[in-house]
Amino acid sequence: MRIDWNQYDPGEFYDELISTPGDPRTASKSLAEYLGSLNDQELNRRQRAAELAIEEMGITFTVYSEGENIDRSWPFDIIPRVIPNREWRRLEEGLIQRLTALNMFIDDLYNEQKIVKAKVFPASLLQSSDNFLRQCVGAKPRYQVWAHICGTDLVRDKDGTMYVLEDNLRVPSGVSYMIENRSITKRVFPELFRRRTIVPVDDYPAHLFDMLAALSPRELDYPEIVVLTPGIYNSAYFEHAFIAQQMGAELVEGADLMVDRDDCVYMHTIDGPQRVDVVYRRINDDFLDPEAFRKESKLGVAGLHRAWLAGNVALANAPGAGVADDKVVYTFVPEIIKFYLDQSPIIPNVPSFRCMYKKEREHVLDNLQDLVIKPANESGGYGMLVGPASTATQRKRFANLIKQNPRNYIAQPVLSLSTAPTLCAGRVEPRHLDLRPFILQAQHSYVTAGGLTRVALRKGSLVVNSSQGGGSKDTWIIETPNS
Repeated sequence: MRIDWNQYDPGEFYDELISTPGDPRTASKSLAEYLGSLNDQELNRRQRAAELAIEEMGITFTVYSEGENIDRSWPFDIIPRVIPNREWRRLEEGLIQRLTALNMFIDDLYNEQKIVKAKVFPASLLQSSDNFLRQCVGAKPRYQVWAHICGTDLVRDKDGTMYVLEDNLRVPSGVSYMIENRSITKRVFPELFRRRTIVPVDDYPAHLFDMLAALSPRELDYPEIVVLTPGIYNSAYFEHAFIAQQMGAELVEGADLMVDRDDCVYMHTIDGPQRVDVVYRRINDDFLDPEAFRKESKLGVAGLHRAWLAGNVALANAPGAGVADDKVVYTFVPEIIKFYLDQSPIIPNVPSFRCMYKKEREHVLDNLQDLVIKPANESGGYGMLVGPASTATQRKRFANLIKQNPRNYIAQPVLSLSTAPTLCAGRVEPRHLDLRPFILQAQHSYVTAGGLTRVALRKGSLVVNSSQGGGSKDTWIIETPNS
């Protein structure tokens, strides 16, 4: 049998490839026709080829379960997601606008605090922030940019509107899987790339290197750049090693670096200490420097924060950038964009209720069964309440949590996430998905062509995280006649 798009029905949801049963969207028409020419046996053979390639290439992620670290092969679906270039250019503009305003916001909070004095951003929210680091007050990173690498999660509702779901400004992950997804898709569908204009994504490591090099405190053609990893047991270690290899940078752990009396950072080598100019750190703030933050940390480098404050090394992302990586701060981003850029957001936020405000909190408590409740600083889909899927006991527990610490919670309506055709147990069925583009910012800005599309492989699930049963797809930005 072959795929019969007349029988493919995503129901009430917006589908990224098929507008109505039997009618592919303009940008995905040729892809749908090609997939429809393959029988089930051929389609499943190519899916197995992709899975074998993933095993051979060692593309893994780590799941922490019951005290064990389990390495699993990256779950991947071979049917790409397609976005027309015309739409993408507008999203790209919105992502740059958003990160520009957020960097201005972070820099302001650690210096003049104009937005607080203007009462646009509540002083109480800043004072209660877990991620505002007083050790960073007065710091002035180069270009006044703190979040150099951002992964912004986008979701599309059933009416076709694309929303920002959240911003990841500390140590965002997933870009290596975006690049590898493209590599695998080229291996299993080489003929598709010969006949279509698909914007490439494999230039990301070069853009990342150039951005990091621009941060160097020394004017060198090739500054010494290192990727600082917590080590092999970290869930994103595959990505740390991949990025370092692709950039031609050294992959180091804390013990490989030291800070000398001159407040400069050096790397231990067989030829003796070698000065480091830029550290792309994949370690959380708390563990970055036992001298400045958690004293018991064995992962970081003593004196690293001091060297950064002295301007002798660049850190990406800068410590303290996480002050804007807070789901309550997220709800203020439209005001932040207006305050610093005097513009309206190009990409809207998901409508949100802030439990710190009495009237909004009362609405949330009265409607827990219809809302998604999110804590300020959790990630990976943990610590949430999905109201329609919750029990009375769970709702009662969350009501108590909100009452005890209202500042820590926001609520949002349950979005009808868009779908895309996905190969599941030999059949093509709609599955929900999101998108994480990656934005680089220093003296210039760069956005990946598309990003990491994450897909909920379980039928009916809205949870796309790989640790909770999600997978991913290649993301195509396609030139169309009208784009």
